[in-house]
Amino acid sequence: MSSGDPQSVFDKSTHSNFNTAFTLLPWIICGLAAVFYCYEYLLRISPSVMVPQLRAAFGVADVALGSLSAFYFYAYTPMQLIVGVILDKHGPRKILTVAVLACAIGTTLFAFSDVFWMACLGRFLIGFGSAFAFVGVLKLATIWLPPDKFAMISGLTTTLGMVGAIFGQNVLVNLVHRIGWSDTILYSGLFGFVLVPLIAWIVKDVNPENPHLATHANDVSYRKVFLEVKKVIFNQQIWINGLVGGLIMLPTTVFAELWGVPFLELQHGYSSTHAAFAVSLIFVGWAVGSPLAGLMSDKFKRRKRPLMIGSFLALLLMIVIIYGQGLPNWLIYTLLFAFGVASSVEVICFAVGRENAPFTVAATAVAFTNLVVVIAGLFQPIVGKLLDLSWDGTLLDEGLRVYRLEDYQIALTLLPISLFLACILSFFLKETYCKPIDEKN
Repeated sequence: MSSGDPQSVFDKSTHSNFNTAFTLLPWIICGLAAVFYCYEYLLRISPSVMVPQLRAAFGVADVALGSLSAFYFYAYTPMQLIVGVILDKHGPRKILTVAVLACAIGTTLFAFSDVFWMACLGRFLIGFGSAFAFVGVLKLATIWLPPDKFAMISGLTTTLGMVGAIFGQNVLVNLVHRIGWSDTILYSGLFGFVLVPLIAWIVKDVNPENPHLATHANDVSYRKVFLEVKKVIFNQQIWINGLVGGLIMLPTTVFAELWGVPFLELQHGYSSTHAAFAVSLIFVGWAVGSPLAGLMSDKFKRRKRPLMIGSFLALLLMIVIIYGQGLPNWLIYTLLFAFGVASSVEVICFAVGRENAPFTVAATAVAFTNLVVVIAGLFQPIVGKLLDLSWDGTLLDEGLRVYRLEDYQIALTLLPISLFLACILSFFLKETYCKPIDEKN
C-alpha cells in the first residue's frame, strides 16, 4: 500500500518495530510535552490564589474577576474543535513550540497589565496556547509509543496536570504573599520561555523506526483531513465515549473545583481551610489513580470494563459523601480520596477515542473527546441555579443568601445522577481491546 493509504498506518507488521517504547528518547519527548500540560494547568488555576490582590490591582468586583479567569476558557474550549486537525496536519513539534510561546507571552502580558482588558487578553492567549497541551502529548504518544501504552500515558499526563493544580494552590499562594501577584505571574512566564527552546530542540515529529506514522498526515490536503474529521464527528462510539468521560468528570468539576468547600463547611462544620484540604484529596486521588487506571487497562487489554466499574464505584462514594451524616474525619478523607481514584478511570476515554479513529485523525479524535469532557464545566452554574430554586429566602444582614444543608444536597443530586448515566452509557461502548481501528481492518 502507498503511504497515503490509511490502512497502512498501523499495519500489524510494523508492531515489532515499536521497541522504542523501551528506550529513553520516546519517554523524554512525551514527558517534555507532559511538563507543558502541567505548566498550563498551573497557569489555569493561578487567579484563584490571588483574588484579593487582583481585585485591588484592577479595582473590579468579583463578577469581573470571574470573567478574567473565564477568558482562558473562551479560547481553550472552542479551540478543541481544531487543535486536533492542526496537530494531525502539521505535527506536534512546531505547534507545541508556538503554543508554549503563546502561554509565556500571555502570562507576561498578564503580569505587566495595568488595565483590565490587557489582563483579559493575556488570559485569552494562555487559553489559546493551553488548548494544544493535552492533545499534543497524546499525539506524540501515537508516534513514539505502541498503542498498548496509550491509556497509561493519558493517566500519567493527567497526574501531571493534578500536580500542577496542587503546586499552584500551595506554592503560588506563598509567592503571592512574599513577592506580590505581578512578580509571581512574571516568574511563571519566564518558565514558559525556558520551555520553548527545549520543546523546539528535543521534540521530534518523526519516529525513525516508523516514519510513516508522522508523515502520513502531512501528505494529504486539508480537504481530506476534514473529510476524516467528519467521520470522527459522526462516529457514534466517539460520542458515547465522550459523554461517558464528561459524565464521570462532571462531579469533580462541580464539587472539587467549586461547590465542595461550602458544602463540607455546612455538612461537617469545617473551617474553609479544613474543607479546602479535604476537597484537595479528590485531586490527590486523581493523581494516584490516573496512571494506575491507564496501566491496568493497557495490561488487561480492556477499556469498557474499567469504565463501568470506576463509574459505579464513584457513584456509590458520591452518594455517601453527599448524604452521609456524622462521619468521622478519617472516613470523610478516605471517601474523598477514593472518589478521586475511582473517577480517574475517565482517562481511559481518551484511549477509546483514539482507538475509534484512523491514525490520520488521531489527535482530532482525542481533541473532540476532550471537548465533550470539558463541557462538564458548564454544570457549575446549574448547581448554583438549583441552589437558588431550593433557597427558603433567609438572608444575612449584609444581604447574602443563607443556604441550608438540604439545599446543597438537593442541588448536588445532579452529581450521582451524572455518574448513574455514565454507568448506563458505558454498557453501549464497544470494547476495543486496546487496538486502533486501523489495525483491525
